[in-house]
Amino acid sequence: MSRAEAVPQGGAVAAVRPRVGAAGYAALFTSELAMTFRRARTIAMLGILAALPVLIGVVVRVHTGGSRGEGPAFVAQVTQNGLFLVFTALAVTLPVFLPMTVGVVAGDAVAGEAATGTLRYLLVAPAGRTRLLAAKFAAALVFCLAATGVVALSALATGAVLFPLGEVTLLSGDAIGVGEALLRAVLVAGVVALSLAGLVAVGLFVSTLTGSGIAAMATTVVLVITVQILDSFPQLHAVQPFLFTHQWLSFSDLLRERMYWDNVLENLGLQAVYVAVFGSAAWARFTARDITV
Repeated sequence: MSRAEAVPQGGAVAAVRPRVGAAGYAALFTSELAMTFRRARTIAMLGILAALPVLIGVVVRVHTGGSRGEGPAFVAQVTQNGLFLVFTALAVTLPVFLPMTVGVVAGDAVAGEAATGTLRYLLVAPAGRTRLLAAKFAAALVFCLAATGVVALSALATGAVLFPLGEVTLLSGDAIGVGEALLRAVLVAGVVALSLAGLVAVGLFVSTLTGSGIAAMATTVVLVITVQILDSFPQLHAVQPFLFTHQWLSFSDLLRERMYWDNVLENLGLQAVYVAVFGSAAWARFTARDITV
């Protein structure tokens, strides 16, 4: 019996397809998510991210002797209130550590499976390349949220143990209560996670260009470092606003009594552009790619 003969009526197909499609994507997404977080490499990277706020907190505690108000900028805020360690840890990990871990996950998304030979078998199933790529992108975004959350929660726990808690003095000099400070921490962590969306799209595109997972991961990480170096040269000020790393630290504008959203929204808008451009490029490459291994 042919596939056409097996389908009873066109109307039935139209009614079933949306449910099959949604169920198929949910299964793909769940599978990608489980595979991402089951890897020993992912667990190790999350462990390192969790350890960094502890290290920062211990260094600040030892260096200042626990005195209130000592040290520069963010460090002085940490000694006054442990909640500020959340913002300090995110500011420290965002330029290097978070992008490196995200670059590894995104860069390995397609190329890693091509290298092991599992990508070919995935595409034999009627999942569709578009849905498979979308599932990998969504799983990488969830990793961004998880990685940022690990840093924030570790910093919150460390700050509560090593430093006093109470009203938080913002960068504007105003003080807010613990409850509002926790809400600000959640907001800042969300902005930081979304700031990595453009990098996910870039890494996914790089991953579709090669069959070597190691090459894709290394290229993505080197690209992040290169872009940040370019963003540090005053001579390149004309192009720097278009670099996806340029407004990564704009979340500091949310640490004022009156939050300033201009730079934050500009950052998120730029990430959306990178997702659209490099996501489309990844889709075009992946859907036209001849998978032979």
